[in-house]
Amino acid sequence: MSTDTDGFPSKLVRPVRPLKIAIFSDSALPVLNGVSVSVDALIKALRANGHSVFLYTTSYPGHRDSDPNVTRFPAIHTPWTKDYPLSVPPFYFWFHEFKRRNFDIVHTHSPFTVGFVGLRWAQSCEIPVVSTYHTLYDKYVHYVPFFPKFYLRYKIAKHTNFYYNCVDHVVTPSAAAKRWLNKHSVTKPVTVVPTGVPEPEQADGDALRRELGVSPLRKVMLYTGRLAVEKNMKTLLDASKIVFNSTPNSELWVVGDGPARDALSREARGMGIGDQARFFGFVPRAGLGRFYAAANVFTFCSITETQGLVVNEAMSYGLPAVVIRGGGASASVENGVNGFVVGNDPDAFACQVLSLFQDPLLYEAMAERALAMSKRLTVRAMADSIIDVYHQALMCSGDRPPPHGTHKDYARIRV
Repeated sequence: MSTDTDGFPSKLVRPVRPLKIAIFSDSALPVLNGVSVSVDALIKALRANGHSVFLYTTSYPGHRDSDPNVTRFPAIHTPWTKDYPLSVPPFYFWFHEFKRRNFDIVHTHSPFTVGFVGLRWAQSCEIPVVSTYHTLYDKYVHYVPFFPKFYLRYKIAKHTNFYYNCVDHVVTPSAAAKRWLNKHSVTKPVTVVPTGVPEPEQADGDALRRELGVSPLRKVMLYTGRLAVEKNMKTLLDASKIVFNSTPNSELWVVGDGPARDALSREARGMGIGDQARFFGFVPRAGLGRFYAAANVFTFCSITETQGLVVNEAMSYGLPAVVIRGGGASASVENGVNGFVVGNDPDAFACQVLSLFQDPLLYEAMAERALAMSKRLTVRAMADSIIDVYHQALMCSGDRPPPHGTHKDYARIRV
């Protein structure tokens, strides 16, 4: 929504023809994280709306794409980012092909290597740029060796300010991420678009419990995601021990892999909860539904997220969530309605998990509300909001119309 010079509000009228969109992301499947899942869901939803989408991303060892619209740049692995290949130049071999495709809009998903290539190529071709700010990057400086952490945080803040003030429009998955950008003087328009949750699969949680030898009466806390220092997993283990002491008929299932997995497993054994804390390692996305369907409560302690994608996924299976306040993971949890939001305190966390385990009426009410909330966060709704952002960026870039002349297809009308 914008305003005409005489004060009347106006709105965009979308052109009939579909858009041609270039997406640039340092993370994409088969790398499994929140960014790659979001990008994959967005591409599928945009195509379902009739738009043409091309993905530019990092190559992955042994992976071959069935999608002909994917371009992968050469990459290397570094000792401190083993799970995340790093694209390396030169990139200009693919620029002329990019230019010939006459894209209407470029959408980047990181401010680093591949995202920076997308920005520069778009500027060279005078194409509007939308960028999604997915990650609180300053929370990950411990992965970069040799440099002081305060220096890295300073450089990240400076680069964030520079990059996102170069694009036409910024998208964030949560209000927390938007506040971070505002704090770092990003002045371009910022729109909050929560990541859509795919329809839950028909998964047999009872069958999984039988396979694992877990009684239907046993209470299961579930965590899914990467296992790393920034995920605050120690708080979850401490809270779980309190829960186990109060409710011996309970377990914690940890689904995911990462650099902290071995250390966390040793920690659980050292705390004396190794029999009730199960580490399942990496599970393909196609198999995650069985774990959601088999669990009772979703537990998430990270305070470094810009969004709560796995929290929303869990609620789509009717799981109430207990999460820690801070970051975007708690954005979808209405405290006391579809779950609980607590401080970074194991006792408070355990108390709310126990309240769900011990009060069937409370549990059923929260499970019902969790399911209802998740139905509002659909992939289609996400794509519709992103398309609206694309059209805003296109209309506001009248001084450099895109190759198709898309800007000429817009009109502004009073409402």
